[in-house]
Amino acid sequence: MAVFSPMPGCVAGASCCIVCSFAPPLPTPSVRVSVSVLVVGTVAFDSIETPFGAVDQVLGGSATYIALAARYFTRPVRLVGVVGGDFPEAYVDVLRQDGVDLDGLQVEPAGRTFAWKGRYHYDLNQRDTLATDLNVLESFDPVLPEAYRDSRVVCLGNLDPAIQQRVLDQVERPDLVVCDTMNFWIEHTPDSLRDTLRRVDCLIINDAEARELSGEANLVRAARLIREMGPEILIVKKGEHGALLFANGTVFSAPAYPLEDIHDPTGAGDTFAGGFVGYLARAGSFEADVLRQAVVYGSAMASFCVERFGPERLIGLTRDEVDRRAEAFRELAHIPALAPLV
Repeated sequence: MAVFSPMPGCVAGASCCIVCSFAPPLPTPSVRVSVSVLVVGTVAFDSIETPFGAVDQVLGGSATYIALAARYFTRPVRLVGVVGGDFPEAYVDVLRQDGVDLDGLQVEPAGRTFAWKGRYHYDLNQRDTLATDLNVLESFDPVLPEAYRDSRVVCLGNLDPAIQQRVLDQVERPDLVVCDTMNFWIEHTPDSLRDTLRRVDCLIINDAEARELSGEANLVRAARLIREMGPEILIVKKGEHGALLFANGTVFSAPAYPLEDIHDPTGAGDTFAGGFVGYLARAGSFEADVLRQAVVYGSAMASFCVERFGPERLIGLTRDEVDRRAEAFRELAHIPALAPLV
């Protein structure tokens, strides 16, 4: 994988360098063909209640959100997951559009699709899980089609770390492996998770998970401890407070986009991951500037996701909308030149 160098003007090895006014300009990303992204995760039915409405059995799952976001930047996006015989053809059509390759989607005709039901509070960072039916996911053992094994960028959605490792056993020298996890695996499969972390290049988790995984309350110190576990790159999502990128001893802070209408935060983190890996695959580089740009585009995609229930907003976006939202993020982070105090 590429060596990550600090931004010009940053001190190599410094413990913290928050980059705002030094953020690099954002190039307009065209969709690049042949830079393959492999997405492995859940494909699900989500039933969601928020203070602003409710939906029942909409298309969901980590692989769904990652793939729908990544396809705006690169093709092919190869999806590996499992569904039951109750999974509607209309949802298959949504996933197939615009470059999502479904040869790796396993269908168990006699089984039922993984389903999740949750209720969000007025503080949308707080939610209650009302039901989780694993169904076909309980016995999911991903087998990659032969054509998927040469994927250059691999994005492992939130799954049992043992399953994530079985996926990595089947891919041939990817350029970048990005991984997500959650508190359940941190608490119940810590050894297996550590084995996975030794094999990935980038970990994406939220701030609570970073503190739990590291055993450290301070996020800068927590990031150092987590990166010592294996990932060279760490992204800590902070919800309405944006995201932090830790790589090569520097820190980049991306803001959250100020939205008046937020309907449903489900899938926002996975959408961020999809935008992030999709942009990196399009760029064909993992250098410092490109990583920062990828965080901005990931944040932009996540900001669209929360504007509607489920993945609805991700389905009909235009390239112009994505580019304008990403540039708005860059403007949010701009700090004018500072006059010295005299």
